[in-house]
Amino acid sequence: MIASGNAGKLREYRELLADRGFELVAFDSEVDEVGETYAENARLKAETACTRSGLPALGDDSGVEVEALGGFPGLRSARLGPTQEERTAELLRRLEGKPRPWNARFVCVIAVAAPGDPTQLFEGECRGEIVPEWRGQAGFGYDPVFLVPGTGKTFGEMTPEEKRLYSHRARAARALLDSGMLEHLFGRSPNQPA
Repeated sequence: MIASGNAGKLREYRELLADRGFELVAFDSEVDEVGETYAENARLKAETACTRSGLPALGDDSGVEVEALGGFPGLRSARLGPTQEERTAELLRRLEGKPRPWNARFVCVIAVAAPGDPTQLFEGECRGEIVPEWRGQAGFGYDPVFLVPGTGKTFGEMTPEEKRLYSHRARAARALLDSGMLEHLFGRSPNQPA
């Protein structure tokens, strides 16, 4: 189970875990993100999905943190406005008049909860820069205004394959895959048939 109704996240996780032989099923039930950290929110989502479904579940929380704004919006990244266009416009409005570069980082924490096992956490981050103009239509969230160092591209300009090389979510997923937790949960190598 994946505790998310966000179509962009679902697509990315399905791509990130596609070659491991696991099918991700969306657990689209609203879970109040009342935690004070990404880890607390990710754990809350994963444990709720696991408890309600009886299956291993993945939850994640992520956000963008901008240095010039003291780490804002961070945990509030998805709450700056009703649509992503409005959230991005609000972020850029708050940055007006602040000297550039607008250094930032994307953070993702994945929690995996399974019946009878302690919940495990995996983190990934990508440092970069917020740019003042929307660049590209790929990805979701703040991707079109997040410039990845050394690439000359925002996440919004990257193909899914390129984004997987750099993204915070891909790095957290790699930490999960490298941990051996999935093999532990399912008692097999991820690429072996069940």
